Amino acid sequence: MAVYTEVSDEDLNAFVAQYDLGAVVSCKGIAEGVENSNFLLVTDRGPYILTLYEKRTRREDLPFFLGLMEHLAAKGIACPLPVAGRDGQALRELCGRPAVIVTFLAGMWPRRILPQHCAQLGTALARLHLAVADFTMRRPNALSLGGWKELYGKCAARADEVAPGLRETLETELAALEAHWPAGLPSGVIHADLFPDNVFFRGEELSGLIDFYFACNDFLVYDVAICINAWCFEIDGSFNATKARLLLASYRKVRPLSRAELVSLPWLCRGSAVRFLLTRLYDWLNHPPGAFVRPKDPLEYLRKLRFHQTVRGLGDYFLDEDTPSPAGS
Repeated sequence: MAVYTEVSDEDLNAFVAQYDLGAVVSCKGIAEGVENSNFLLVTDRGPYILTLYEKRTRREDLPFFLGLMEHLAAKGIACPLPVAGRDGQALRELCGRPAVIVTFLAGMWPRRILPQHCAQLGTALARLHLAVADFTMRRPNALSLGGWKELYGKCAARADEVAPGLRETLETELAALEAHWPAGLPSGVIHADLFPDNVFFRGEELSGLIDFYFACNDFLVYDVAICINAWCFEIDGSFNATKARLLLASYRKVRPLSRAELVSLPWLCRGSAVRFLLTRLYDWLNHPPGAFVRPKDPLEYLRKLRFHQTVRGLGDYFLDEDTPSPAGS
């Protein structure tokens, strides 16, 4: 989350007046994330989240995102629920941007990732994948192989400014991914951005998932690969096999993975690393002036990519096709 567009008191009060939410008490920008402008909105009815969708979020995708949250909430997945105005519409406009108010999800994201966080994440991710099995709306993944090539083309000329040899590394890796990317794996709607700051806990219990604005249709196990990269590396860049085993085992207890899905994980992890390396690289090279958020370090994902490039199979992750369930259960 982030703040790119300022909202005046007059505009905010006029906007909230279209809802049955009472009077505005406060509205504070949330300076985390990279995509949209987000605010903690408090009215005399309670807290909400106000989101203004910035230019990189396509207006035509918004019904998918909002419909997905409504579907998940109806299935018992703890996530924000879009709030409709008095006219029954949730999607509106504020300061020249599409905007929506969603319910507030209590909890905090974990600043220090512990193994039990990864175990609960695996369970929650699998439940999400089962919950969307009958969700009928579709959105192609714009940040898969074709999108990576497009981003690379926009960044290639300046990539070596960030790290010497980065342009060649990316070019070579993209060719390898195109040659080895799996096909025919079980697919459905994935979150596609389930980083720690999008997963809330209350105490030791996972309390909900947020930020569905990269959700799309793709291989379900690709979501697992994204989570391995986001949750199972330490600050020093080392891979934590215990966290990965717990994440994977907890997921498989709810939604079993096929052998084809498991053996595809190394390439999917490499693809996930390239995806976030490229989007972070683009943001690093094109940081909007005046934004309240710093771009994230693309080199974090270069280091993860280099680790995955050394992997030849699940054994190199200290995983196997019979990864045991958590706590021997």
